[in-house]
Amino acid sequence: MPVKPSNKEEEHFAQMEFERRKHLANALAEQLAAKERDELRVLHWMHCPKDGSELLETTLQGVKVDICSTCGGMWLDAGELDTLTEADKSGVLGSFQKLFRR
Repeated sequence: MPVKPSNKEEEHFAQMEFERRKHLANALAEQLAAKERDELRVLHWMHCPKDGSELLETTLQGVKVDICSTCGGMWLDAGELDTLTEADKSGVLGSFQKLFRR
């Protein structure tokens, strides 16, 4: 005659199953988020945040900057403004940097 599991035993296995499904759902969500980030990166790579036009890479004082082919907006990557202003501390770029420093 089979022995019926106790309520605590059923709760334990139900909790284990819940944790397993939760872990699988989290892993799937992470995979989907990574896939979406990659798709967005491909879709928006080297496109102007303002108007969506193609960004062209050019060199300004030895630093490669991105310039919009339509609106002429200039976009800098991390550290590029610091590099540009180091060369011209007393000029316009140096003043620009002082304005945005915390």
